Amino acid sequence: METASTSMETATGEFREKRWLALILLCSAQFVVVLDASIVNVALPTIGKALDFSQENLPWVVNAYVLTFGGFLLLGGRTADLVGRRKVFMAGLLLVAVASLAAGFAATEGQLIAARAAQGLGAAIISPAALSIVTTTFSDGSERNKALGVWGAVAGSGGAAGVLLGGILTDGLGWEWVLWVNVPVSLIAFALSPRLLAETRMEGEKRIFDVAGAITVTAGLSVLVYALVDANSAGWGSSQTIGLIGLAALLLAAFVAIELRATKPLVPFSIFRIRTLTGANVVGLLVGASLFSMFFFISLYMQQVLGYSAIHAGLSYLPLALVIMASAGIASQLVTKLGYKPVLAAGLLFIVIGLAWFSRVSVGGSFATDILGPSLFAAAGLGFAFVTTTIAAVSGVEENEAGLASGLINTSQQIGGALGLAVLSAVAISATSDAASSGSNHLSALTDGFQAAFLGGSLIALLCFVLTLVLIRGSDSRAHVELGNQAATESA
Repeated sequence: METASTSMETATGEFREKRWLALILLCSAQFVVVLDASIVNVALPTIGKALDFSQENLPWVVNAYVLTFGGFLLLGGRTADLVGRRKVFMAGLLLVAVASLAAGFAATEGQLIAARAAQGLGAAIISPAALSIVTTTFSDGSERNKALGVWGAVAGSGGAAGVLLGGILTDGLGWEWVLWVNVPVSLIAFALSPRLLAETRMEGEKRIFDVAGAITVTAGLSVLVYALVDANSAGWGSSQTIGLIGLAALLLAAFVAIELRATKPLVPFSIFRIRTLTGANVVGLLVGASLFSMFFFISLYMQQVLGYSAIHAGLSYLPLALVIMASAGIASQLVTKLGYKPVLAAGLLFIVIGLAWFSRVSVGGSFATDILGPSLFAAAGLGFAFVTTTIAAVSGVEENEAGLASGLINTSQQIGGALGLAVLSAVAISATSDAASSGSNHLSALTDGFQAAFLGGSLIALLCFVLTLVLIRGSDSRAHVELGNQAATESA
């Protein structure tokens, strides 16, 4: 046992000088993961024509990725802890590369949807493994805050960059390149991983894989995500939606029962005794619910109401992406000085303001009057919130549970995003229908729907702000500052 533990520490020491290069590698992989969720949105009309998609199946080019990504995150994170974080990270990269290549060569809608599902599975393996490597590579405190600031900047701006890159590639090279762009990035990252990343995993005890827990939680989360993403098509009150949500609840209840009895559970519930970790995951879920759908509705508003082309809409995201990157870097510095609770609370207030401002979009609006201002507030809030929830979610976690903690916060954000998009889409559709039945023209009715969705997102962010004050412990936040000061003193 001692030999295994010592070898792990030695390997980590050998790679420590390369840790900032390793961070670039890990962030590049995470950028691909986030990019894949949004890059195909602009290309959907072109893909639909090229592969003769039915209107009902076209959304599944996006949904297939979201479904497997959200469903397998916990499994991916815990597997990284047990099998080896670098090994699992590299396996995910290889899967994404192969799936992306296959997706670009797809000749039928079934082939493309299957390849997108495989991409999502690869992403669910990469994301928690990469975040746990960041957590175990950088010391808790100011150093890790800086690393997670870079992580947050890259991951937070990936959604906006995806829309821009998707428009450029689709118009310039063809829709296939929206998918093929992942291949060289993934393969280069795969080749560099052994040189830059140390292999770490749980040491000092027998590693037992909780098969029953893995099956029930993965099935439960997958069914839940499926129910949410298809709820607007099937109907919220339909037997399909109600039945699937009920099935998801049963599977997740079975998972809890299995974990309480398992000798080596997939998710040791003792981890939730860390109150700040639990609070960070609740907040992360609601941040995802309020913000992820924002990109969706802004894109629709610009293209359907303002008449923007795909590239014009993509370029309009540039200020938002730049502010996300800047605010994430600022947040990482502020967390070291002030703690994560006040920085997170401030970020959520920015989100509330930004989304409330977006709820005033108009039919005769413009980029300068209706998009730029609220984008800057929402982007600043996203950078602050994403970085701080991630820091809070992994602070104080033992190294052998780093993958689990990373998988949990990723799952919370992803499930929140699916839930928020489903609920706020239903709100938008209802408001649009009411406006149309009252005699409003098509553009006015659409705008009423977007206004209602943005206002709903703002209310979710406001609830998130209140829960932050209640659930995130101020003492943990202050202890994080003291830890950073201590580390700075020792290094000096």
